[in-house]
Amino acid sequence: MNPAAFRKALLEVPFLDRDAWVDSVLGIGELPDDMPGLPRESVPYLPCGVEEILAMVDEAPVTASSEFVDLGSGLGRVAMLVHLLTGARTHGIELQAHLVQQARTLSAGRSGVTFEVGDATEVELDGSVFFLYAPFSGDMLHRALARLHEVAQKRPIVIGAVGFEFQNASWLKARTTSVPTLTVYVSVSSSSVS
Repeated sequence: MNPAAFRKALLEVPFLDRDAWVDSVLGIGELPDDMPGLPRESVPYLPCGVEEILAMVDEAPVTASSEFVDLGSGLGRVAMLVHLLTGARTHGIELQAHLVQQARTLSAGRSGVTFEVGDATEVELDGSVFFLYAPFSGDMLHRALARLHEVAQKRPIVIGAVGFEFQNASWLKARTTSVPTLTVYVSVSSSSVS
């Protein structure tokens, strides 16, 4: 199904039923358990809502030519849905290997969707649009943001954040969105930071 047809089908689903419909389409069943020993500053797996993902796609925006990266991708719901809605190449980075294995199984046959086991504060980050749905906090979040700043020093990037704000990142300009829980940030060059 092409992105326009998929979007049309999704929007025909009643608002309150969209999350369950997407999970059914993607083959996502019950939520898995988190691995024992999840790092202290990591947030247990919880899927992001479809409305936040739709807003991210529309308001970032994410297009077929975007390189979309989900930091803390869990089962891959965001990466797969963004790919289906836009045709963009998407990549998920997730610390928990068993979630990555399930995401790879669920996305089998979808070219342009990949998943990697890794710590977002340590792996190579390559993309134009990044997404975070509260995957970590504290020092781990600070280190991930520093890694994103490194990418932004090479090229402009967009970051979508659900459920938290980057208060002290002068290299990012926040844009409000149609969904109160989502903030879209655009990197600004160091010469334009005041």
